[in-house]
Amino acid sequence: MPIDQRPLTFRTSFDQAAHDYDIVRPSYPPALIEDIVTFAAIPANGRILEVGCGTGQATIPFAQRGYQMTCLDIGPALAALAMQNCRPYPNVQIHVSAFEDWPGKPNTFDLVIAATAFHWIPPEIGYPKAARLLKDAGALAIFSNEHPTPDGGFFTDVQHIHRQVVPEWPDPTTGPTIEAQIEAQIAATVAAINATHLFTPVTVKTYPWTQTYAATAYVRLLNTYSNYRNLEAHKRTQLFQGITELIENKYGGIITKKYLAILYLAKKRSRVSDGRA
Repeated sequence: MPIDQRPLTFRTSFDQAAHDYDIVRPSYPPALIEDIVTFAAIPANGRILEVGCGTGQATIPFAQRGYQMTCLDIGPALAALAMQNCRPYPNVQIHVSAFEDWPGKPNTFDLVIAATAFHWIPPEIGYPKAARLLKDAGALAIFSNEHPTPDGGFFTDVQHIHRQVVPEWPDPTTGPTIEAQIEAQIAATVAAINATHLFTPVTVKTYPWTQTYAATAYVRLLNTYSNYRNLEAHKRTQLFQGITELIENKYGGIITKKYLAILYLAKKRSRVSDGRA
């Protein structure tokens, strides 16, 4: 997955909105989780490493299956909430650490997962380290919720507010379409993983889904995204006030957001099959 080129402050900004993140950040479609479990063929007591666990949105569906999980997050507030959320699952351990810095033991895990997190890690570090930590034929699953072009209505109207408050932001109605950007991202991610020759050819699966939000919940969701978190406080307040009023006054207090969950699956090549010692 191509590295996110934004400053480090964008990567660390989620921790400042940990409670909003915990309450409103979306999880992932059950079919996606099932496809990972099936593809990885994890044994009943298998071991999973999660990179960037947040507050546990992707952690809990695996923890509920009884797997041994080691979960990393760079944000102490996020990790604290993940610990709280995973208290019913004693097989889950949470560590405050960036994946790049974490001293894991090679050939330890049956599955490495990363949910909307791996794009922050330099690929020349992330993929080789994931391969080292995996057992032979262990699986890598990278997934995220992307944001396809919304259907008119609210998502067209809200652009007027964006242009008034943050005119420096790119206009999504110009340049490549969101779908073209998503396709380019998929192609780049597949190429980056395949180019390492550490994994079998990548399988990509997609899962369209929707989520309905009240005005307050939708603004809390926006407050967890790094581009909003890194705005000047007065601009963020003005933007959120305008969006709340738009939803309340024109859309009856409720909007529906489209998501596209994207899953990349690959297995580590065994030492025999890839010729490595």
